[in-house]
Amino acid sequence: MKFMKLGSRPDTFYTTEAVRSISSEVSSDLIIQVKGSRYLLHKFPLLSKCLRLQRLCSESPESSQHQIVQLPDFPGGVEAFELCAKFCYGITITLSAYNIVSARCAAEYLQMTEDVEKGNLIYKIEVFMNSCVLNGWRDSIVTLQSTKAFALWSEDLGITSRCIEAIASKVLSHPSKVSLSHSYSRRGRDDVSCNGGESHRSSHRPTTKGWWAEDLAELDIDLYWRTMIAIKSGGKIPSNLIGDALKIYASRWLPSIPRNGSVKRGGGGESNSDSDSDSATEASSKHRLLLESIVSLLPAEKGAVSCGVLLKLVKAANILNASSSSKMELARRIALQLEEATVSDLLIPCVPHKNDIRYDVDIVMIILEQFMLQGQSPPTSPPRSKLGFERRRRSRSAENIDFEFQESRRSSSASHSSKLKVAKLMDGYLQEIAREANLPLSKFIAIAEAIPDFSRIDHDDLYRAIDIYLKAHQELNKSERKRLCRILDCKKLSMEACMHAAQNELLPLRVVVQVLFFEQARATMGNGGKVTELPSNIRALLASHGIDPSKARGPLSSTTTIPAEDQWSVSGLKSPKSKISTLRMKLAEDDGLDENDMQLNPDGIGIGIGIGKNSRLKALCALPTRPKRMFSKLWSANRTPSEKN
Repeated sequence: MKFMKLGSRPDTFYTTEAVRSISSEVSSDLIIQVKGSRYLLHKFPLLSKCLRLQRLCSESPESSQHQIVQLPDFPGGVEAFELCAKFCYGITITLSAYNIVSARCAAEYLQMTEDVEKGNLIYKIEVFMNSCVLNGWRDSIVTLQSTKAFALWSEDLGITSRCIEAIASKVLSHPSKVSLSHSYSRRGRDDVSCNGGESHRSSHRPTTKGWWAEDLAELDIDLYWRTMIAIKSGGKIPSNLIGDALKIYASRWLPSIPRNGSVKRGGGGESNSDSDSDSATEASSKHRLLLESIVSLLPAEKGAVSCGVLLKLVKAANILNASSSSKMELARRIALQLEEATVSDLLIPCVPHKNDIRYDVDIVMIILEQFMLQGQSPPTSPPRSKLGFERRRRSRSAENIDFEFQESRRSSSASHSSKLKVAKLMDGYLQEIAREANLPLSKFIAIAEAIPDFSRIDHDDLYRAIDIYLKAHQELNKSERKRLCRILDCKKLSMEACMHAAQNELLPLRVVVQVLFFEQARATMGNGGKVTELPSNIRALLASHGIDPSKARGPLSSTTTIPAEDQWSVSGLKSPKSKISTLRMKLAEDDGLDENDMQLNPDGIGIGIGIGKNSRLKALCALPTRPKRMFSKLWSANRTPSEKN
């Protein structure tokens, strides 16, 4: 920390009966009142350097002994006035980054210019500031921070803008050119005299590229915002370093927001006073302004700020009730890198007045919509003009494949990969929010349907989410359960999921029938490994649904940790106490069919007349004996002894 000493006389100011005086053989003839304090001084040394005091004394009437001058709006208070008064008397004063702003404003107020006397205080302060203070990293930041108490004066005198320019120039320059240690906030201070010998010069150098971020985080938000704008306008700092600096600042100043969404505040009793409420409101407004300023500083480049940090900012914006424009800007940026998020990141607490549901599903829907609007969806197949489908299929490694087509495939596959990750992410998110008792069915379905069909390789995670939702919302009627299960593709369920779905009493009948059919058809095809071994009606049915019998289903996957009560397995099929609903019971409750509307085929499988109108289930009736075995076992296992006879 650099400093400058002015004057050589010892300090002879003293206090008597709340009046500050100076020891002198000459009697005082001037009383100056500064914000409730009185100074008993002399006209000669003060008026010779202070033009304002000259004018005030000439305008006020003289008394027999003392002339009184009032200075009620003096900048910097009694400390700054006494510093100027001591300078006039030649008493030693010390200037540093901590008091140079107040001294400069006080000298300007008293008009201590060169026109009054050569080598006056304003000139000496300006020389010290330009040659020493603004050349040092620590001094520039401390000086800038101290302008907060004299905002208007500092703006008019150009102190604030000069400090910002000095800081930005050091950030934009090579770290080796910064003369002093950047760790002033860690008490690593080295005093260097600017008008005498050096006590000790720091040899520390900033070594990392983002060495400046933590020091700038000490600034108030308005000064920080202006400084970051100056740094960004320089165009030399990479966007990721700007993002890291904003992350440090947000962590330093934004309140801690736990998962339940309540902002922790100190001294919380039930009977808060009005002053406490006003203080909390003021703090919330300050944090809101801070958050919106950080959002406005976010670099435009993708990946400059991690997706996790952006989602934390969204959580803070929700709790602090930030502007909708800030939320939309965050949602747009998150959408650009949504594949980096985790399920816990997406569990954004609702604002306090929405107690019907814990998590804000609407903002996640907006983020997902923005992600889908990026136009990154890869084509299912390249254009015919580039593939040349009129020719035979060629090997991917063939030399005659067009180079432009290779590039398009490379870019589209990267986009496709991100959509696969997002599909997995959103299925895991659905599993978490499915437990919310007040989650509307429409929002659950909207999120599930927003994912393109090609992005879900399998539907096991989606089925798990549907199963959790059905357990948490057993009040759903038959039509609502049908509507929910329409988003499920039974062809994309693994064997484990199919076996669980076959005994799931909460699923509509149509889903259970489809699951049993596709699983039995797949088992039949797996026996020979070729679709050609199946009857023609089954082959036609499988072809209409795009089932490839040569591809085996992968194991059941999961994106989140599911509680024990929400987990499912096939062990229930082997348990004698398992409650497996019969197809007859489900047929009786589905579509208003009763037992008179049902008919049994020779193998004992009930097929409803209404269902038989469906082409897929017509093919089911023509299944050979072996594929029907599972249906027969399920049916006979639940028939009463009288029914069996």
